[in-house]
Amino acid sequence: MLQRTAHARLLALAQGFPVVVVTGPRQSGKTTLVRAAFAHLPYLSLEDPDVRERAHRDGRSFLQAFPEGAVFDEVQRAPELLSYLQTTVDTTTALGRWVLTGSQNLLLSANVSQSLAGRAGFLDLLPLAWHELPAKARATTSLDDWLLRGGYPALWQRPVAPSDWMASYLVSYVERDVRQISRVADLLQFQRFVRMMAARAGQLLNLNAVANDLGIAQTTARDWLAVLEASYIAFRLPPYHTNFGKRLVKTPKLYFHDTGLAAWLLGISDARTLQIHPMRGALFENMLVVEYLKHCRNRGLGNGLYFWRDNTGNEIDLLIERAGELWPVEMKSGATFQAEWLRGLQTWQRHAKAARQGQPMLISAVPGSAWHQGTMLADWRDALMALAPVGGKALQARAASPAPAA
Repeated sequence: MLQRTAHARLLALAQGFPVVVVTGPRQSGKTTLVRAAFAHLPYLSLEDPDVRERAHRDGRSFLQAFPEGAVFDEVQRAPELLSYLQTTVDTTTALGRWVLTGSQNLLLSANVSQSLAGRAGFLDLLPLAWHELPAKARATTSLDDWLLRGGYPALWQRPVAPSDWMASYLVSYVERDVRQISRVADLLQFQRFVRMMAARAGQLLNLNAVANDLGIAQTTARDWLAVLEASYIAFRLPPYHTNFGKRLVKTPKLYFHDTGLAAWLLGISDARTLQIHPMRGALFENMLVVEYLKHCRNRGLGNGLYFWRDNTGNEIDLLIERAGELWPVEMKSGATFQAEWLRGLQTWQRHAKAARQGQPMLISAVPGSAWHQGTMLADWRDALMALAPVGGKALQARAASPAPAA
């Protein structure tokens, strides 16, 4: 079984809350994780029609059958059960007895939020982070392979082609999750919408343009984007709004939770195509942004992730806000360093003089990590391992201590 960083976070939540809720995209490893962490609890899947019928018919008796607690998988299939769970939880002070999983963001449901308010600790389990792959896999996986395969655990545990798996995943997602979350009348049109959103990964999100291109209402485009977000397919990265004497862009950027799925939606199925595809740079940026997001989710950190762009096009791909400091990160997929890659970081430093600035970093496909004009130039492998709880020590040490410009 693949070791997940979120395992420690999950156990910590169980020590502080009577209910632990693990949400995330389908096939991200939620069931495997909770069954390993809570092997002492009975396990039931609400995808099973018989189990779901029992929960629907008499929720109170259903819960009473498990006096020591249980793991309920895919709990979004029986949301009314949570009201009975609220009553059960309120009659005892026991912690960590009830573990729920869902492939939809349950916090977006007003009824669920009310039932579990103050009673549940939440964990978002996203697909595998780079450092969660076995060491052998990391050593033999190229950048393009990582972008194409993505982090869904099945693709690292089974001899299945990513294109075959993604095709099955999309059909299952559309037929099951989309129908559960929203009354989408035209599923084929919705699939075209998903592909169109993949073509906008790493870009400022203009939903009006998407609606016009598809010939759908703007309200429909907004509703469909909400479906993608609720089911952990895509997410929006907000802009950093603090004004440093410049007019700033206030439109969010769009990213996918998995680059393998985004690449497949774009029709990219092999490294040769990816090498020359105009979306390669956007997929590289998407990969790095979502790795930072996984880092935050796995450890229960607040988001603190933004991008920055002024009205003249100067941009920082990722701003990480931690303890009052802003750490700017620029991302380039090229393998040959170009001085102009530093332009955005240099512009940011001039405009953000009043802010507490962390060490600027440029992450690229240039082999090795070094310093240049006070900026950390990080190889993508080094940068991703530096996010791991162990590993990346040399990179962290270099970034933390002063060094002369190259």
